[in-house]
Amino acid sequence: MNELTNVAIIAAKEAGTYLRVNFEKAIDQVKKKADHSLATNLDQEAEEMIVKRIRSHFPAHAILGEERGLEGQLGAANEYLWIIDPLDGTHNYIRGIGIFGVSVGLFYKEHFISGVIYLPLTDELYVGERGTGAYKNEQKITVSKTKSLADSTISFDSDIKRNPDLKLSLFKEISQAVFNVRMLGSTVRILSYLAEGKLDASIELTDSAWDFAAGACILQAAGGTITDLQGNPITYQTKGYLASNGLLHQDLQALLSK
Repeated sequence: MNELTNVAIIAAKEAGTYLRVNFEKAIDQVKKKADHSLATNLDQEAEEMIVKRIRSHFPAHAILGEERGLEGQLGAANEYLWIIDPLDGTHNYIRGIGIFGVSVGLFYKEHFISGVIYLPLTDELYVGERGTGAYKNEQKITVSKTKSLADSTISFDSDIKRNPDLKLSLFKEISQAVFNVRMLGSTVRILSYLAEGKLDASIELTDSAWDFAAGACILQAAGGTITDLQGNPITYQTKGYLASNGLLHQDLQALLSK
Protein backbone atom coordinates (compact mmCIF):
# COMPACT_ATOMS: atom_id res chain seq x y z
CA MET A 1 0.00 0.00 0.00
CA ASN A 2 1.26 3.48 -0.79
CA GLU A 3 1.68 6.38 1.63
CA LEU A 4 -1.52 8.07 0.47
CA THR A 5 -3.61 5.04 1.34
CA ASN A 6 -1.83 4.50 4.65
CA VAL A 7 -2.64 8.06 5.71
CA ALA A 8 -6.28 7.51 4.70
CA ILE A 9 -6.41 4.35 6.83
CA ILE A 10 -5.00 6.12 9.88
CA ALA A 11 -7.38 9.06 9.46
CA ALA A 12 -10.45 6.85 8.97
CA LYS A 13 -9.63 4.71 12.00
CA GLU A 14 -9.03 7.73 14.22
CA ALA A 15 -12.37 9.26 13.27
CA GLY A 16 -14.14 5.91 13.47
CA THR A 17 -12.84 5.23 16.96
CA TYR A 18 -14.11 8.62 18.06
CA LEU A 19 -17.55 7.85 16.61
CA ARG A 20 -17.64 4.41 18.24
CA VAL A 21 -16.78 5.79 21.68
CA ASN A 22 -19.60 8.34 21.39
CA PHE A 23 -22.19 6.03 19.83
CA GLU A 24 -25.53 6.03 21.69
CA LYS A 25 -24.34 8.82 23.97
CA ALA A 26 -26.07 12.19 24.16
CA ILE A 27 -25.31 14.34 21.10
CA ASP A 28 -24.72 17.99 21.93
CA GLN A 29 -25.98 19.48 18.68
CA VAL A 30 -28.14 18.25 15.83
CA LYS A 31 -28.70 20.73 13.02
CA LYS A 32 -30.81 20.58 9.87
CA LYS A 33 -28.85 21.55 6.77
CA ALA A 34 -30.15 23.33 3.68
CA ASP A 35 -31.02 20.02 2.00
CA HIS A 36 -32.96 19.00 5.15
CA SER A 37 -30.44 16.30 6.07
CA LEU A 38 -29.08 16.26 9.60
CA ALA A 39 -25.59 16.82 10.94
CA THR A 40 -24.19 16.68 14.46
CA ASN A 41 -21.26 18.17 16.31
CA LEU A 42 -19.66 14.74 15.99
CA ASP A 43 -19.70 14.95 12.17
CA GLN A 44 -17.76 18.19 12.38
CA GLU A 45 -15.31 17.00 15.02
CA ALA A 46 -14.60 13.75 13.16
CA GLU A 47 -14.04 15.72 9.95
CA GLU A 48 -11.56 17.99 11.71
CA MET A 49 -9.61 14.92 12.83
CA ILE A 50 -9.41 13.57 9.29
CA VAL A 51 -8.44 16.91 7.77
CA LYS A 52 -5.74 17.48 10.39
CA ARG A 53 -4.21 14.08 9.65
CA ILE A 54 -4.23 14.67 5.87
CA ARG A 55 -2.85 18.20 6.20
CA SER A 56 0.01 16.96 8.39
CA HIS A 57 1.24 14.78 5.50
CA PHE A 58 0.00 16.55 2.37
CA PRO A 59 -0.50 20.25 3.15
CA ALA A 60 -0.80 21.28 -0.51
CA HIS A 61 -3.56 18.83 -1.41
CA ALA A 62 -7.13 20.03 -1.88
CA ILE A 63 -9.86 18.61 0.36
CA LEU A 64 -13.59 18.26 -0.27
CA GLY A 65 -15.58 17.47 2.85
CA GLU A 66 -19.30 17.10 3.41
CA GLU A 67 -19.27 19.58 6.27
CA ARG A 68 -16.68 22.07 4.98
CA GLY A 69 -16.96 22.13 1.19
CA LEU A 70 -13.88 22.49 -1.02
CA GLU A 71 -10.65 23.78 0.50
CA GLY A 72 -7.49 24.41 -1.48
CA GLN A 73 -6.74 24.75 -5.16
CA LEU A 74 -7.35 21.93 -7.62
CA GLY A 75 -5.60 22.34 -10.96
CA ALA A 76 -2.41 21.74 -12.90
CA ALA A 77 -0.19 22.52 -9.90
CA ASN A 78 -2.11 20.14 -7.65
CA GLU A 79 -4.30 17.37 -9.02
CA TYR A 80 -4.89 15.54 -5.72
CA LEU A 81 -8.32 15.93 -4.16
CA TRP A 82 -9.19 14.19 -0.90
CA ILE A 83 -12.94 13.59 -0.58
CA ILE A 84 -14.19 12.76 2.90
CA ASP A 85 -17.39 11.94 4.71
CA PRO A 86 -16.59 11.73 8.43
CA LEU A 87 -19.91 10.11 9.31
CA ASP A 88 -21.83 8.47 6.51
CA GLY A 89 -25.16 7.32 7.89
CA THR A 90 -25.68 10.25 10.24
CA HIS A 91 -29.42 9.64 10.54
CA ASN A 92 -28.75 6.03 11.56
CA TYR A 93 -26.16 7.20 14.06
CA ILE A 94 -28.51 9.71 15.66
CA ARG A 95 -31.17 7.03 16.14
CA GLY A 96 -28.74 4.48 17.56
CA ILE A 97 -28.80 2.29 14.44
CA GLY A 98 -25.38 0.78 13.96
CA ILE A 99 -25.12 1.20 10.18
CA PHE A 100 -22.62 4.01 9.63
CA GLY A 101 -18.98 4.56 8.82
CA VAL A 102 -16.16 6.80 7.71
CA SER A 103 -15.26 7.42 4.06
CA VAL A 104 -11.91 8.74 2.82
CA GLY A 105 -11.32 8.77 -0.93
CA LEU A 106 -8.70 10.30 -3.21
CA PHE A 107 -9.30 11.66 -6.71
CA TYR A 108 -6.39 12.24 -9.09
CA LYS A 109 -6.36 13.05 -12.81
CA GLU A 110 -10.00 12.11 -13.44
CA HIS A 111 -9.85 8.87 -11.43
CA PHE A 112 -10.62 7.71 -7.91
CA ILE A 113 -7.27 6.17 -7.06
CA SER A 114 -7.58 5.25 -3.39
CA GLY A 115 -10.48 4.53 -1.08
CA VAL A 116 -10.83 3.63 2.58
CA ILE A 117 -14.05 2.80 4.41
CA TYR A 118 -14.06 2.06 8.12
CA LEU A 119 -17.10 0.69 9.94
CA PRO A 120 -16.17 1.16 13.59
CA LEU A 121 -18.82 -0.88 15.37
CA THR A 122 -17.80 -4.05 13.55
CA ASP A 123 -14.15 -3.06 13.03
CA GLU A 124 -14.42 -3.62 9.27
CA LEU A 125 -11.76 -1.89 7.20
CA TYR A 126 -12.21 -1.81 3.42
CA VAL A 127 -9.34 -0.60 1.26
CA GLY A 128 -9.05 -0.23 -2.49
CA GLU A 129 -6.33 1.15 -4.74
CA ARG A 130 -6.67 1.64 -8.46
CA GLY A 131 -5.05 -1.29 -10.20
CA THR A 132 -4.14 -3.29 -7.09
CA GLY A 133 -7.39 -4.85 -5.82
CA ALA A 134 -9.75 -4.42 -2.91
CA TYR A 135 -9.48 -5.79 0.61
CA LYS A 136 -11.56 -6.22 3.75
CA ASN A 137 -9.39 -6.51 6.84
CA GLU A 138 -6.49 -7.48 4.54
CA GLN A 139 -8.46 -10.28 2.82
CA LYS A 140 -9.04 -9.79 -0.90
CA ILE A 141 -12.67 -9.25 -1.92
CA THR A 142 -14.53 -9.37 -5.23
CA VAL A 143 -17.99 -8.55 -6.46
CA SER A 144 -20.75 -11.12 -6.92
CA LYS A 145 -21.25 -13.26 -10.01
CA THR A 146 -25.00 -12.67 -10.25
CA LYS A 147 -25.95 -12.32 -13.91
CA SER A 148 -29.72 -12.02 -13.81
CA LEU A 149 -31.74 -9.11 -12.42
CA ALA A 150 -34.37 -11.63 -11.34
CA ASP A 151 -31.80 -13.22 -8.99
CA SER A 152 -30.28 -9.97 -7.73
CA THR A 153 -30.41 -8.14 -4.42
CA ILE A 154 -29.95 -4.42 -4.82
CA SER A 155 -29.91 -1.33 -2.67
CA PHE A 156 -32.13 1.60 -3.58
CA ASP A 157 -32.05 5.26 -2.58
CA SER A 158 -33.52 5.57 0.92
CA ASP A 159 -34.14 9.32 0.65
CA ILE A 160 -37.57 8.80 -0.88
CA LYS A 161 -38.96 12.10 0.39
CA ARG A 162 -36.65 13.99 -1.96
CA ASN A 163 -38.43 13.89 -5.33
CA PRO A 164 -40.81 11.10 -4.26
CA ASP A 165 -42.77 10.90 -7.52
CA LEU A 166 -39.66 10.04 -9.53
CA LYS A 167 -38.14 7.76 -6.92
CA LEU A 168 -41.30 5.82 -6.13
CA SER A 169 -42.03 5.31 -9.82
CA LEU A 170 -38.50 4.03 -10.41
CA PHE A 171 -38.60 1.95 -7.22
CA LYS A 172 -41.74 0.20 -8.44
CA GLU A 173 -40.14 -0.69 -11.76
CA ILE A 174 -36.85 -1.82 -10.20
CA SER A 175 -38.53 -3.86 -7.47
CA GLN A 176 -40.51 -5.80 -10.05
CA ALA A 177 -37.35 -6.62 -12.03
CA VAL A 178 -35.10 -7.82 -9.18
CA PHE A 179 -35.33 -10.50 -6.49
CA ASN A 180 -35.38 -8.03 -3.59
CA VAL A 181 -34.43 -4.50 -2.53
CA ARG A 182 -32.72 -3.14 0.57
CA MET A 183 -32.54 0.39 1.97
CA LEU A 184 -29.65 0.77 4.42
CA GLY A 185 -29.26 4.52 4.79
CA SER A 186 -25.47 4.48 4.47
CA THR A 187 -23.53 4.55 1.22
CA VAL A 188 -20.35 3.22 2.81
CA ARG A 189 -22.26 0.15 3.99
CA ILE A 190 -23.94 -0.28 0.62
CA LEU A 191 -20.78 0.01 -1.50
CA SER A 192 -18.69 -2.13 0.84
CA TYR A 193 -21.35 -4.86 0.72
CA LEU A 194 -21.41 -4.52 -3.06
CA ALA A 195 -17.61 -4.78 -3.28
CA GLU A 196 -17.60 -8.04 -1.33
CA GLY A 197 -20.55 -9.58 -3.16
CA LYS A 198 -23.27 -9.30 -0.50
CA LEU A 199 -25.25 -6.93 -2.72
CA ASP A 200 -25.36 -7.03 -6.50
CA ALA A 201 -26.12 -3.40 -7.36
CA SER A 202 -27.06 -0.01 -5.93
CA ILE A 203 -28.96 3.01 -7.24
CA GLU A 204 -28.66 6.40 -5.55
CA LEU A 205 -30.22 9.40 -7.26
CA THR A 206 -28.87 12.27 -5.18
CA ASP A 207 -25.61 11.13 -3.55
CA SER A 208 -22.61 13.45 -3.75
CA ALA A 209 -18.93 12.60 -4.13
CA TRP A 210 -18.25 12.58 -0.38
CA ASP A 211 -20.82 9.79 -0.08
CA PHE A 212 -19.35 7.51 -2.74
CA ALA A 213 -15.70 8.51 -3.35
CA ALA A 214 -14.06 5.82 -1.22
CA GLY A 215 -16.65 3.21 -2.11
CA ALA A 216 -16.29 3.88 -5.82
CA CYS A 217 -12.58 3.12 -5.73
CA ILE A 218 -13.04 0.02 -3.58
CA LEU A 219 -15.85 -1.27 -5.81
CA GLN A 220 -13.88 -0.74 -9.01
CA ALA A 221 -10.83 -2.40 -7.46
CA ALA A 222 -13.06 -5.37 -6.55
CA GLY A 223 -14.14 -5.76 -10.18
CA GLY A 224 -17.38 -3.77 -10.09
CA THR A 225 -18.70 -0.87 -12.14
CA ILE A 226 -19.93 2.55 -11.08
CA THR A 227 -21.18 5.31 -13.39
CA ASP A 228 -23.40 8.33 -13.18
CA LEU A 229 -27.10 7.80 -13.84
CA GLN A 230 -26.59 8.31 -17.59
CA GLY A 231 -23.80 5.75 -17.78
CA ASN A 232 -20.88 8.20 -17.87
CA PRO A 233 -17.70 7.94 -15.76
CA ILE A 234 -18.10 9.47 -12.31
CA THR A 235 -16.07 12.42 -11.07
CA TYR A 236 -15.98 14.47 -7.89
CA GLN A 237 -18.78 16.59 -9.37
CA THR A 238 -21.17 13.70 -10.05
CA LYS A 239 -24.61 13.62 -8.43
CA GLY A 240 -26.19 10.20 -8.09
CA TYR A 241 -24.80 6.90 -9.33
CA LEU A 242 -25.50 3.41 -10.57
CA ALA A 243 -23.15 0.81 -9.09
CA SER A 244 -23.11 -2.90 -9.81
CA ASN A 245 -21.08 -6.06 -10.08
CA GLY A 246 -20.66 -5.13 -13.75
CA LEU A 247 -22.72 -8.04 -15.03
CA LEU A 248 -26.01 -6.28 -14.26
CA HIS A 249 -25.00 -2.79 -15.24
CA GLN A 250 -26.37 -2.71 -18.76
CA ASP A 251 -29.78 -4.06 -17.75
CA LEU A 252 -30.10 -1.61 -14.86
CA GLN A 253 -28.96 1.26 -17.07
CA ALA A 254 -31.74 0.38 -19.49
CA LEU A 255 -34.30 0.62 -16.68
CA LEU A 256 -32.95 3.99 -15.60
CA SER A 257 -33.07 5.29 -19.16
CA LYS A 258 -36.78 4.58 -19.68
